[in-house]
Amino acid sequence: MENPKLALIPSGYKSGTVYSILPTDGVGDFDFSRGSTATRVNKDGLIETVNNNVPRLDWLNSDCPSLLLEPQRTNLNTYSESSTGKTTQNVTLTDNSTISPNGELNAIKVTDDSVNFRHRFFANNVSVTSGTQYTISFYVKKNSPNRYIYLNAGIIGANGSFSLDNQSVTGSMQVFESLDNDWYRIGFTGTAPTTQSSIYFIQMQLGTTDASYVGNGSSFYFWGLQMEQGSYPTSYIKTTGTVTRLKDVCINGGDSDLFDITEGTLFLDVTPYIYPSANTYISLNDGGSSDRFVFIFQSYGTEVRLFGVSSGVNFLSNYQTITFNQKNKIAITFKQNEFKIYVNGLLKHTDTSGNVPIGLNQLDFTEHNGNRNFQGKVHNARVYDRVLTQAEAIELTTI
Repeated sequence: MENPKLALIPSGYKSGTVYSILPTDGVGDFDFSRGSTATRVNKDGLIETVNNNVPRLDWLNSDCPSLLLEPQRTNLNTYSESSTGKTTQNVTLTDNSTISPNGELNAIKVTDDSVNFRHRFFANNVSVTSGTQYTISFYVKKNSPNRYIYLNAGIIGANGSFSLDNQSVTGSMQVFESLDNDWYRIGFTGTAPTTQSSIYFIQMQLGTTDASYVGNGSSFYFWGLQMEQGSYPTSYIKTTGTVTRLKDVCINGGDSDLFDITEGTLFLDVTPYIYPSANTYISLNDGGSSDRFVFIFQSYGTEVRLFGVSSGVNFLSNYQTITFNQKNKIAITFKQNEFKIYVNGLLKHTDTSGNVPIGLNQLDFTEHNGNRNFQGKVHNARVYDRVLTQAEAIELTTI
């Protein structure tokens, strides 16, 4: 298969720039911005903080990095890495007890006492709005056998347990991440039943329903408490007060000479996140709305819509079912009056009418005007100046 005109396989970056693999002269490089620090999982499997406007190549559970693009989120929990602000009941919280997921000696040890009752601690007060989704997450690591972690958050109408021995879950509990160093990020998403300011608690148990028991000095490790408005957990946001991480913006890959093509193929290998408040976009466009190909990841989280615009005339509006929060490989091949859509190794749609957009000059991980930024991970993106054969397109999009 011939080389594409542009290939983004995340590997190189500097502040303000994501490098494309092709072309090699820099014409295909992307502008990147984010007005705050943010975290990623680095090659060594550790969570690290990067500065403003530094792209995040994330290595979570992968041998190859992906470009992490996230929306603005605020961690509503204060003191995410210490016992400050937490109220205890029959447990002791000991700061700086073991190495945390960021490689520092700053994780909390949670130890039960000998009282025959509940063994738990309460997070600080947080304010929620009725009918709004929130996600609570934190990292835990086993230190004693036969212990479960139970999270009760009536403030968002959810609860559930996690086994430190075998990682099984009950209720609303989910395992969001599994790190190389035996840390697990767990928690859940729920919807606030009322507008209120309240607390929630994290409890040690002998089993999934053993709320009270006689403690014996058993313990587990805890780090990185986060509560954010949204339907899924985003990258960790360290707090000593309420902290906001701003959105990632990646735009302007290529120019008019690079994309001076009358036929071609646009390929994406991405993990889209569900963003309930709005659709998110990836577009090959002319810098405006007159000529473009657009992938719209629908806010309800089950479909991607593909459509084209040529000289202001819409064509090829087609919806394809995909699974969000996992990899999807999607391609569109285009030439005059022939447009084909491939999804995860299958030819899904053919359209025999429409003009190829002209004046294309940039690939954006957003709508053409910089709004509705794509949220998720970019594993690979390519633009070819020829129509891939059906066999080539199927091979390229097969998971």
